[in-house]
Amino acid sequence: MLADAIRSESWRLLQNRTAIFWSIFFVPVVGLLVSALGFFLLKSKAAQINGGQLPPELSLGGPLDLGQALASNAGDLANPAILAFLLIGAATLYAGDYRWETWRLISARNSRPNLLLGKVGVLKMLALAAMLIFLLSGALSEVIKAAIFARPLTFTFSATEAGQFGLLFLLSFVRVVQFLMISLLAATVTRSLLAALFIPLVLGIGQFFLGGPFAPLLGLEPGDWLTHLLLPGAAFETLKTLIKGGMAATTLPEGVAIKAIVSLALWSLVPLGAAIAWFSRQDLSKE
Repeated sequence: MLADAIRSESWRLLQNRTAIFWSIFFVPVVGLLVSALGFFLLKSKAAQINGGQLPPELSLGGPLDLGQALASNAGDLANPAILAFLLIGAATLYAGDYRWETWRLISARNSRPNLLLGKVGVLKMLALAAMLIFLLSGALSEVIKAAIFARPLTFTFSATEAGQFGLLFLLSFVRVVQFLMISLLAATVTRSLLAALFIPLVLGIGQFFLGGPFAPLLGLEPGDWLTHLLLPGAAFETLKTLIKGGMAATTLPEGVAIKAIVSLALWSLVPLGAAIAWFSRQDLSKE
């Protein structure tokens, strides 16, 4: 059963503390340390900066709003650092049975689709944990800033902001899972942990340049179907802009939301379906 596969994969992943640390805790911890160090250095060098005047966002005597900090961080939960380090956990989870030649020991106990879907379910929980810890580190960064610069803390979070926060969090979660589906397909086809780690990275970097400096050369327009179907990252940014609203959202073409949703759905479901189809016909006698 699928529930058995999820429980089994959860237990095995929890034993791998190295993968959990690098996937969940490394980026938030390093970000928190860097921001704290930056605040300390800025405070110590305040007398030498701009005639002793701190930047306005630090020198104002008003309170720091934790609610607004959380709202602003919600759209940054699928940043490149989180995606890259979650690949460590994804590659370990997806390709570990090939590396340790354990597929043949467990494949007789459950159906092959369930075995893969169990890994995907655990990966989703891993991604969710990484996103929540990243949010927590952002809030702690604001607390440290308040302590260093002697500013009070407050918390405001309107119903509108809560709705926007929820949509951005969900969108970021979809983007993270979509990116990690490429790792699943790479692991299944190549039986290699390194391929599961590096193929999504290479593809992500290629898509970044394809949607950036090379886009005009290839005739890719920001709002057309081809751009969104080739670049799920661009689809993610489109939906994020629409959720945030404002002037940037009004400049987007009509119907662009459907194109972005279709792109993310295809980039999520096609690699998953291809991985299940390939794995169902795979010889596992020699992983």
